[in-house]
Amino acid sequence: MTIVLATQNPGKLAELRALFAPLAVEVVSIRDVAPGYVAPPEDGATFEDNATKKAVAAAAATQLVAIADDSGLEVDALGGRPGVRSARYAREGATDAENNATLLDALQEVDDAVRTARFRCVIALCDPFADPRATIRVEGRCEGAIARSPRGESGFGYDPLFVVQGSDRTFAELGESEKNGISHRGKAARALLGHVETLVAARLAEAKRVYGGAS
Repeated sequence: MTIVLATQNPGKLAELRALFAPLAVEVVSIRDVAPGYVAPPEDGATFEDNATKKAVAAAAATQLVAIADDSGLEVDALGGRPGVRSARYAREGATDAENNATLLDALQEVDDAVRTARFRCVIALCDPFADPRATIRVEGRCEGAIARSPRGESGFGYDPLFVVQGSDRTFAELGESEKNGISHRGKAARALLGHVETLVAARLAEAKRVYGGAS
């Protein structure tokens, strides 16, 4: 079975491909199967809204099972911002460096003790042959705090600023496998694995029923 990942973010794509590697599925990017695809605007009020919208649109466009995620950083001292606007916190089309700089500016006068934050990720799975209202959604969270300056060379987004709870290292200072083991996206992906396995089994059973008895 082929699953399309409705993302054009290379960092997210690499993480999700690694996390779904154990499954008997072919994972492709939306760019691989629909080069001219235009993603719907991420104008939902919640991560759930945006992830669902992207998964449903990708499934309809490709007629493949589609997975989409929406994720972001919630900083307590900023009332949960940047939240659903994490990717465009500084401005529309902002770079990671610009978003990180804007976040540090906003927290310049905030004491270390209250720089708490969390990453949230919602992943939605949509079967193009099922009712879109049956789209599956799972969520993962990772608690931490915001550093005073970027640290580390790996990862993307706010990874150089996010210090994992119970650690003194940022996401960007962790290796890929270590990060995937504790990250919000890793937790959400593992929560989705059972649903994907069930869908794969159902598709295999249907194929056996249809083609197994063919002469």
